[in-house]
Amino acid sequence: MSGYEATGKTVDEAIEKALSKLGIKREDANIEILDEPSLGLLGLIGNREARVRVLPIVKATQFLKDYLADMLVLMDISCTVWVGEDGEKIEAEIHGADVGALIGRHGRTLGDLQYLLNIVVRRQFPGLNKMVVVDVENYRARREQTLTQLAKSVAKKVSLGGHEQALEPMTPQERRIIHLALQDYPDVTTYSLGQEPYRKVVVTPR
Repeated sequence: MSGYEATGKTVDEAIEKALSKLGIKREDANIEILDEPSLGLLGLIGNREARVRVLPIVKATQFLKDYLADMLVLMDISCTVWVGEDGEKIEAEIHGADVGALIGRHGRTLGDLQYLLNIVVRRQFPGLNKMVVVDVENYRARREQTLTQLAKSVAKKVSLGGHEQALEPMTPQERRIIHLALQDYPDVTTYSLGQEPYRKVVVTPR
């Protein structure tokens, strides 16, 4: 959204005109005063109105939504994008009939997409201390359920057999799910082994 210049008898009047034209609130705008109002000769000749330029503040959530939407159009993927935030993170959710390519095998493509978007957003907003989390068709919730079930199944085998078992390589987020799922198990413990991107969780007898 581009800026808008407006004039008025006072600075506040000019600002309100510009805000109204742009359809935004004062706290969502950068305001530049170009000319202060002044009275001409005898208050009649050469009067000058106030002139301001108002620019909308682009928020990280809106930037991310626009950037992601443009990227998906270039990839010829038809979908909808929702972006929101809380105190800790900015979340982007992608929904559509043909979005499987954005997930990839075991979520690798999704992880790469999330990594890329974190870099892009942090470059645009250097002071931002929130992580960008991206999900496609609720994949992360489904993947977490699958990994939790896997962790419990492996823990049972390790507990009964007495031999440690290494799982397949996983992302840091997925390894964390395994660790958390088994942290209160009395008979097994977990640790991570290897270097990225081949780092894996090992479940071993306690």
